[in-house]
Amino acid sequence: MALSTLIVPVLLTFTACFALGKRVDVYSALTKGAEEGLTVLLHILPSLIALLSAVYMFRASGAMEALGALLAPALDKIGIPAETAPLLFIRPISGSGALAVGSEIMDSYGVDSYVGRVAAVMLGSSETTFYTVAVYYGAAGITKTRYTIPAALCADVVMFLASAFFVRLLMKGKGAAAGSSFSFILLFSRGCAGRIFLSARR
Repeated sequence: MALSTLIVPVLLTFTACFALGKRVDVYSALTKGAEEGLTVLLHILPSLIALLSAVYMFRASGAMEALGALLAPALDKIGIPAETAPLLFIRPISGSGALAVGSEIMDSYGVDSYVGRVAAVMLGSSETTFYTVAVYYGAAGITKTRYTIPAALCADVVMFLASAFFVRLLMKGKGAAAGSSFSFILLFSRGCAGRIFLSARR
């Protein structure tokens, strides 16, 4: 039996035993948590439906491909492969949509190609900004996001540029392990970029 199949049962058993040791009513805590989870779901569901519908319409209408073709010359000049343009648009909005676009890019150009590696590092070092804000702020009942979205988008732009730069500079001829290391470094750098933006706005 694989170790991964035991993680969930062991975790649940440990949690139940720990709660019993603390004299906590496990069943009541479970039902209360489920009730709170459903309440949160009801709060964020409208935002998720609107966001996912917009993403689907954006892709189905062909607007994403048209914008990518329009910006291709500018992207080439700043060092970002024009083939990754659809990923730049969809990544801040939808994680599943970005994975689908990334898979299409890698199927077309190959996972070991320059374009494929740039797409992989972009996926690993950027965030679904609008989706995350919609979920967490919707759950917390926050309506004024202030500088959150500009800071996150600024950090995403930095990561897109850095992904193309580091792949071109350091990853030619190297394996996938280097890509995962760069993704971790760039993800850390993305957080720093967001904090710098917020500090500048104060």
